[in-house]
Parts: sequence; structure tokens; C-alpha cells
Amino acid sequence: MKLDRLLAITMTLLNQPRVSATELAERFEVSLRTIYRDMESINLAGIPVVSYPGSEGGYEILPGYRVDKQVLSLDDLSSIYSALRGARSATSDSGIDGLMDRIGAMLPGRPTEAHTASVDLDFTPTPNDRQKIGPLQQAVKQLRVVRFNYLDNRGTETERTVEPMGLFLKNYVWYLYGYCRMRSAIRVFRLSRILKLHLLEEPFTRRSFTLQDVERQFMGQADYSKVKASLQFSPEVRTRVRDEFGFDEVLENPDGSLSVTAHFFSTERAIQIILSYSYHVTLLGPPELIVEFKRHIQRLTEKYKL
Repeated sequence: MKLDRLLAITMTLLNQPRVSATELAERFEVSLRTIYRDMESINLAGIPVVSYPGSEGGYEILPGYRVDKQVLSLDDLSSIYSALRGARSATSDSGIDGLMDRIGAMLPGRPTEAHTASVDLDFTPTPNDRQKIGPLQQAVKQLRVVRFNYLDNRGTETERTVEPMGLFLKNYVWYLYGYCRMRSAIRVFRLSRILKLHLLEEPFTRRSFTLQDVERQFMGQADYSKVKASLQFSPEVRTRVRDEFGFDEVLENPDGSLSVTAHFFSTERAIQIILSYSYHVTLLGPPELIVEFKRHIQRLTEKYKL
């Protein structure tokens, strides 16, 4: 911890012209005596720190020692800080807090005020996913096998024993990837479909797969434009349409209605989304999707005896 603090103090002095001992003590939550000792240690390490007395006094590194071209600019550090804050919103990893403190110490002033990035990130998961992220993250770090029940696309539930290798977020959905002993292969699991999660005491040796391998093998093959539908929406739902069809072209017609050529990964998903708009949407094509849509509506009328 002391080494981390010394590094953070040094980076602070490199990025600010002069810093008082009181400011450093408040920032790192230590006593003034500890800051004085830290300054002696930094000097002994060969970094020339000069002390100036008085109300405008403080510590600074000799100008001739400063690095003219640093590896990271102030904007770079601000962007890293914001990305870390986004990661912290998704996990309870205490290591992220420590890293944020070290990065924040390199920024002049409070990083939450003047020097945050222009784009803020929030990866907060659903409550259902959040309660799984912590245990799964622990299992990944400790190389412990996990066991859970998993629901596939058709609602079939199977028990899986998995060697967890990592978590990732894609298209606002959280996934776990790891070696599934049931399938004897690397698999990707959507967190919302994981049920009855248990961490086992059994350790495992990590296999030579990376997230990039998973991306190429699974996520890269996913065809999210498998089903194309021509839709027309009434003006009353224009806000929802623009929220939900951000990946598709939305055209506004003179009468206020919206025309969208939407893309879906399955016929079932297309029908689910279209039905959710009730009478505010008209399915214009393709013909085969209209036939399946009518069949679905017919089942509904039979079920409710309409």
C-alpha cells in the first residue's frame, strides 16, 4: 500500500505545479507525519522534491526533472477514470476502487468534478445479473468450478458444470464464458438464464482460450439480421420506436407515422417485438413473416375464444 501511495504522490507532483502537505494528507487519507515521511522516501529514491514554506507553499518536483512527454495525457487519464467508474458500477471489485484512487491522484483537483471525460459510462446490470456477477468474478479469480442450471432459447433447463474463464458485456447483455464439462467445449452463457448458481471448492487449471477466441467462435457467428421486417408505426409510439430501433433506419412520413426496416435474429423474436406494439404497428412484409404472424394471432384468438 505504501508503494502505491508513493507512486500516486509522485504522479501527482508531476501533474501539478505545487501541492501542499495538507492536500496530500486529505487525498490519501493519512496523517501529515506520514506525508512528511513519504516525501523523504521519494527524495531518497532520487526524485528531487522541493519544499516551499508559507501559505502558498507546498511540494513540487524540480522543473528540470519533469517529463516533457508523458505516456498518458490528462484527457487520457480522465477517460480511463470514467471507464473504471463504469466498470465499478457493474461489479463490487474492491481492486477497481484502489485503481481509481491511483488514477484519480494523477488528476488535478477532484476527478469527479473538473476533469471527468466528456462521455460517462454506466454498466449497471439488472438486480438479477448483479447477484451473479460477484460470485462468478470470484470463481474466475480463484479458478473454482461453478455449477448452475441453464435455460436455452426454447426454455429447456439443463445442469451445467463449468470452468469459468471470464465475464463480458455485449450489446448491453452480460455473459459468462468458460469450459462446459457437459458439452466438453468452450461455451457462452447469458447471465439472465443462469439459475441456482453454486461455487464449488474444486479448483481447475485455466485452458488456453481467450475472450477473442470466444468472440470469433460464437459472437461473431451470431446473425442479428437473419429476419428482416418492413414495419409502419403510428405517431403515438415514435419515441419508443426511436429508442428501440437505433440500429435500423427510421424514416418519418408526412403523416407522422414511422417506417422502419427492422432486423431480428429469429422469427420468434420478430413476432414478440411486433406484438408488443399492439395496434400501433402494421407489418408490411415479407410475405412469409406475415403468414407466420397471422398464424400466431390465430392461436391467440383460439386461446381466448375471440
